[in-house]
Amino acid sequence: MTSSVASKSLSLKRFASTVADTGAAGTAGAGAEVVTHTLANGLDIVVIPDRRVPVVTHMVWYRNGSGDDPARKSGIAHFLEHLMFKGTKTHPTGEFSHLVASLGGQENAFTSYDYTAYYQRIAKEHLGTMMHYEADRMTGLVLSDDVVDPERLVVLEERRLRTDSDPAAQLHEAVAATLYTHNPYGTPIIGWNHEIETLDRHDAVAYYERFYTPENAILVVAGDVEADDVIRLAESTYGLIAPRGARPVRERAVEPAAVAEKRVSVSDARVEQPYLQRSWVVPSARTQTGSEAYALELLSEILGGGQTSLLYRHLVLDQRVAVGAGSGYHASMLNDSRFDVYAVPAPGITLDALDEAVSGVIRQLIDTGVSQAELERARTRFIAEMIYAQDSQVHMAHIYGSALAIGETVADVQQWTDRIEAVDAAAVQEAARRFLTRPHTSGYLLPA
Repeated sequence: MTSSVASKSLSLKRFASTVADTGAAGTAGAGAEVVTHTLANGLDIVVIPDRRVPVVTHMVWYRNGSGDDPARKSGIAHFLEHLMFKGTKTHPTGEFSHLVASLGGQENAFTSYDYTAYYQRIAKEHLGTMMHYEADRMTGLVLSDDVVDPERLVVLEERRLRTDSDPAAQLHEAVAATLYTHNPYGTPIIGWNHEIETLDRHDAVAYYERFYTPENAILVVAGDVEADDVIRLAESTYGLIAPRGARPVRERAVEPAAVAEKRVSVSDARVEQPYLQRSWVVPSARTQTGSEAYALELLSEILGGGQTSLLYRHLVLDQRVAVGAGSGYHASMLNDSRFDVYAVPAPGITLDALDEAVSGVIRQLIDTGVSQAELERARTRFIAEMIYAQDSQVHMAHIYGSALAIGETVADVQQWTDRIEAVDAAAVQEAARRFLTRPHTSGYLLPA
């Protein structure tokens, strides 16, 4: 039911919209009014009407993720996500999930570096019921050793299946740990095995009491709803929860500037296809000093965004040293993000040779820049994805929830497309020169 999700795998594109506070009207990209409100206890609310079908997506976001795990307690945010399904004083284990299923709905939860979220997608007439249950487990979670200890074994098994038995996952984990030597993004969301083994009920309760408070939460409702009705229901459920005081302070170590290039490798008999990746620490939309995050977004599209990208054209089609290549960047992170390039070698090509070919493509981009046609093509693809995201209630709710959870505002979501439109070819070239010449971490996946 639950899952841990790395931030970069949630790289949902933003879309332009206007936003209104309660009482004021605006028109979102899909033609729907977006309304924000804050309850007296500090709970933030975002309502995104979408009246195409009588369904709602109800999400509660907490401004904490694995990056907020205490020292030597890695994995506690994800572990607590599991435990949140274990029942409360008024609703025993399984009752909430059984109710959602019996009503024909869907539910899930996920933990990322910067936030934890719980959601249900259900017929609109059951929205109030979802709020009742979700508000109840914000304050009424009941944990005992008999509940916590077996679930810890479940998480350990999850780690074994997803990471310890997968060489590619082991490489990705090793690259992150080498790339981020000081910031918590170097620690896996699920946690290190030896620290998961030590997590207990006291750790879970302490983390729950610190972060699961109304002033640290964001309610996002997308679907066939009226904003006034959502706020009224929220007042009668979440509004009854007493505030705890000030929102918890998120204390994160800043990653120092890299001074050495590093290489990590994983060799395993189970590897059938070698793999190369490079990663750089780069600014996010939250840590940028100007508008470099938007240039990095387009740089990622131009360099490795599909079969018209520079990496694919040069490495796969022209030089034929790779059978696949691409790049990725996720701007919406609380701390400095990462820019990744990957390539899969063609038969007979070593990873060292492929690594040098990747360097050649990057050098050429830095030296000659990008054409206006390449820029416009990338921008068109990028903005199209933003527009397509509006067809999904869940994506719309995710975009707003993840933005607010890392300290962005609804205005940042609203202005995202305009900021992408403002990026010119010189800014993309400068982003490549400035950030892709920094010391990087390389990862090699090899057969034994």
